[in-house]
Amino acid sequence: MEDISLLWLFCTFFYIGLFTIGGGLVAITLMQQTIVDKGLISVEQFYNMIAISESTPGPIGVNMATFMGYKFYGVPGAVITSFAEVLPSLICILIIARIILRFRENRCVQTVFSFLRPAATGMIFVIMLRICLNVLVNVPDDVRTLASLSAWKDLFVWPSLSFYILILWLRTRFKIHPILMLCAGAVFGIVFC
Repeated sequence: MEDISLLWLFCTFFYIGLFTIGGGLVAITLMQQTIVDKGLISVEQFYNMIAISESTPGPIGVNMATFMGYKFYGVPGAVITSFAEVLPSLICILIIARIILRFRENRCVQTVFSFLRPAATGMIFVIMLRICLNVLVNVPDDVRTLASLSAWKDLFVWPSLSFYILILWLRTRFKIHPILMLCAGAVFGIVFC
């Protein structure tokens, strides 16, 4: 792993914050492209970071920025990356607050938002699919290995898939609280993974 500067981290998370339209889950895709694909952390570390960020209070994008800053530069890094992540939103909010009343009913503004919503939904779907594939499926390096029957039984991570189905059933049947689901998932991850 190469040495990275605090300025590089600031600029990276400013960029991520600037192009995160649709919420913190969209930031996950951008973070994967800028952090994991450059080899700063492994894919496994990245998914662990997502799990920790999802289960801690606060927006997931800011939590992940804080985690990365702390990993490389301790508390000062955590503060700087968190600030960089929220700074573009803060700037946009200050600008929009001054002009929103003039443009709220503008057709162009409404049209832009009608295109941004599906794009943000698509980005969230992509990261959800990547997480599900990483956690629930053992994708073989060579697709031809799926031709054998024994390869199919090894295709899924059965403990994780069984737990996911159980939690989904409990959620729909008994309407259990999401915090209980998070706690159960944390215990499952500690015990079985």
